[in-house]
Amino acid sequence: MKFTDSPVIELPVLDKRLSIQQDNGSMHVGTSVWPCSLVLVKFAERWHPLICAAGDSQQPTNPYADLLNFTNKRAVELGAGCGVAAMGLYLLGLHDVVITDIAPVMPALKHNLKRNKPVLKKNLKTAQLYWAKEEQIQALGPPFDFVIATDVVYLEETVGPLIRAMESLVAEDGVVLLGYQLRSPEAHELFWQICGSVFEVEKIPHEHLHPDYAYEETDVYVLRKKKKDV
Repeated sequence: MKFTDSPVIELPVLDKRLSIQQDNGSMHVGTSVWPCSLVLVKFAERWHPLICAAGDSQQPTNPYADLLNFTNKRAVELGAGCGVAAMGLYLLGLHDVVITDIAPVMPALKHNLKRNKPVLKKNLKTAQLYWAKEEQIQALGPPFDFVIATDVVYLEETVGPLIRAMESLVAEDGVVLLGYQLRSPEAHELFWQICGSVFEVEKIPHEHLHPDYAYEETDVYVLRKKKKDV
């Protein structure tokens, strides 16, 4: 199920607007825009200090002020596809970000980065990454404060490499920001089984998502490494 067949998806972020071109004729899922990336960006925007200061968050305090403090933080996005999540979070202050995906998706990613350069005002960094390739993981220069991943759990055989990549890339005190929707029952079951042995899992309450981007089947999770026993 694709999110929409429209060739162009527009996403307002603060006072900017991203314009993402997707390839509906492609045989690769990474060249389409999937809803979790939009949901994650708009969640972060809802709790952005500027929005909260303006009183638009409809909350007396900001429970995510520390979580979403992007100042001087490093990030990497896994399975970025068209690059929506990384570009949106960049506009929200996550300025040191590397955007990754596999080789067949890189043309679509680079096209959309170029398309949005007038909004982004710079060239964001990209890198080819296959989750099972340890040398590619290490070449990215971990650890990162944030690992970003949206709509990446849909093939059972990629679940193990994905979680190992997350674990290798995220700092001991870092977080994985995960936009999630059930795509495959088998991959879903395996992902959360392995995930629970590696990470502490926090699910963002649905009412804390952006009201215009709180799709019923889509959730945001925060994963933190479990502390090792000394």
